[in-house]
Amino acid sequence: MSRQEILSAHNYRSDGRRPKELRDLVISLGSHPHATGSAYLSHGLTSVLVTVHGPREAKSRSNTQHDRAVLSVGVDLPAFSGGTGGRRGKSDKRTLEFTSTVKSTFEPIIQTHLYPRSQIDIFIQVLQQDGALLQAAINATTLALIDAGVAMSDYVCAITCALHDTISLLDLTNLEENDLPNLTAAVLPRSSKITLLTLETRIHLDRFEEMFKLAGEAGKVIHGEMLNAVHTRTDALVKSMGADSGAQSGRSADKQVMIDADMDDI
Repeated sequence: MSRQEILSAHNYRSDGRRPKELRDLVISLGSHPHATGSAYLSHGLTSVLVTVHGPREAKSRSNTQHDRAVLSVGVDLPAFSGGTGGRRGKSDKRTLEFTSTVKSTFEPIIQTHLYPRSQIDIFIQVLQQDGALLQAAINATTLALIDAGVAMSDYVCAITCALHDTISLLDLTNLEENDLPNLTAAVLPRSSKITLLTLETRIHLDRFEEMFKLAGEAGKVIHGEMLNAVHTRTDALVKSMGADSGAQSGRSADKQVMIDADMDDI
């Protein structure tokens, strides 16, 4: 698809969105029963499942840090997910770069000093790709860490932004990401700082400042969606705990009645 086809004469993108319109965001927490924390997240047709295991005892003494936790990141990019080039192994250059980027993004945010001599494992399963994969992986990792109860200084909210002539586009599809100069920014909403900024091509400084500001605003919108998902998950857990507590109280009361009845018989 040519650059002219990415944005129509009426400023509509190939998927029908306006330039600054985000794709539908779907979030589900706690979807993996065998992980300490997990999050399924989709931005449009890009979807990932992130699982977190730990903090737990480190597997290797040589990698153990006595004053903090060690962060480990893995990713699975299967051929069916829609990426180019088929399945990528752990030693693939782009896979190593991807995992290194995620790791360096979260190492300053996770309060690793609270978990000395331990390990936190993050595994990113790519289910489908249609652009902004790093954005989806970072946002899902944030939610999975929260679901696991791992202490962090802030949320990490990522967004992609591209430049089509003089118009900025948010939350890119594959077509836009491959054809346009773009960046991915990870925003810390509480402090308004940036913990990650990747730039694929050269962009004029004036345009970069505009894209940077727009990415910060979009990060706050994504933060609001994350908060809603976390609150929904928390409410569900509280209700579940309340129901279990009520059932336990009922069983205790029934047991006490039976004991009292036996005492009366005596």
